[in-house]
Amino acid sequence: MSLSRPIARIDGYGALPSAMRGGVVAIGNFDGVHRGHQQVLEAALEKARVGGVPALALTFEPHPRTVFRPDAPVARITPARAKAHILGALGFDAVVEQPFTREFASLPASAFIDDLLVSGLGISHVMAGHDFHFGKGRTGTPDMLVAAGAGQGFGVTLVDAFTDEAGATISSSRIRSLLAEGALGEATGLLGYRPVFEAGVTGGKKLGRTLGFPTANMALPAETPLAHGIYAVRFRRANGDIHDGVASFGRRPTVDEDGAPLLETFLFGFSGDLYGEVCTVTLVSRLRGEEKFDSLDALVAQMRRDEAEAREILPLIAPLSPLDAALSFA
Repeated sequence: MSLSRPIARIDGYGALPSAMRGGVVAIGNFDGVHRGHQQVLEAALEKARVGGVPALALTFEPHPRTVFRPDAPVARITPARAKAHILGALGFDAVVEQPFTREFASLPASAFIDDLLVSGLGISHVMAGHDFHFGKGRTGTPDMLVAAGAGQGFGVTLVDAFTDEAGATISSSRIRSLLAEGALGEATGLLGYRPVFEAGVTGGKKLGRTLGFPTANMALPAETPLAHGIYAVRFRRANGDIHDGVASFGRRPTVDEDGAPLLETFLFGFSGDLYGEVCTVTLVSRLRGEEKFDSLDALVAQMRRDEAEAREILPLIAPLSPLDAALSFA
């Protein structure tokens, strides 16, 4: 498993290249690509490998719940680009990012099968969760999909829900809540890899540079489910170079408490220009919550303690899984 494997991002089933037809397709929103999702995805990869056909993931953009509740957008763990990044690390050849609109949601279940899966993707096999429903009003059922496969010549595998060691179902919503609460270790255990956030590096006020801590600033989506605080991190540049560091996510209450949340990373042993690069930050450990200090001197003293703690933690980490190794170590 390696990040060197490219993955094609395809804008809807109508844009699938002919060379990708006949593949095994894993269907789902896959937000977070957590251990439960990985059961479906890894089964699809194995089926594709045995059959010598492309491995595809079919997802929906934006998240369907956001379309129906635009006033309450889903707090995505992995927006589309980050999700594709992880699917590529797993070994998928392509992700079909199907635009999800109210018009698409009105597609009858039979048309979802005939137009999208059979005509559009030319599938040989479908992998989905055991409770997968599709089509207008979610009237398409797992039994309907199995029957259609038997009649139209494609295979169907339905994968049971995956539970954690305590027997509780692993879900994206559960992980979102844990990340928002600052329970990084528990969220990591459910993901099966350390959380990774991806964004372009933007310019800032350069206050960190004047304090001796120049940072790479990244604006995450407003609804990102992540507790404000200080984290020991691993930072990957667009060229693949990896640096350890310490990052702050929040509103910088000591200097700019009314500002929008930013992910600001101080990279150990790095000097250079990162502006415009799309980089990833892997959260290794949450050091503390966000605090407001009485002075810049007090802030800098704490930042030095944070740096020292991160420098102690980061050399000791080892990959949690092959996926974690591909995302944060390779």
